[in-house]
Amino acid sequence: MSKKNKQGGMVYSTNKNLNFEPPKPTPQASLPPQQQNLKIYLDRLGGGKMVTRITDFVGNETDLETLGKTLKQKCGVGGSVKHQEILLQGDHREKVLKLLTDLNYKVKKAGG
Repeated sequence: MSKKNKQGGMVYSTNKNLNFEPPKPTPQASLPPQQQNLKIYLDRLGGGKMVTRITDFVGNETDLETLGKTLKQKCGVGGSVKHQEILLQGDHREKVLKLLTDLNYKVKKAGG
């Protein structure tokens, strides 16, 4: 994300009396698991490494981080949460599908 977007469109001002306060993001309430429509993809990153990617989570960053941590622990792999997506190292689509279904999430495999 560029700095311009983080500052709400303000890039530079010559006005010495300007007291700029960036807009505060409003916390987004997370949908219950039954209303989430998650998608599981298998991607290749640079170097040909396989990554399981979970997308379309609707909610706040804290809940997404918690879900990502749970999936990483249950699969026993590393990964990260970036740009509203959960990334897990390796091909874990079947295991993630079962884990999310057990947690009452609506989830399906997507992509080829």
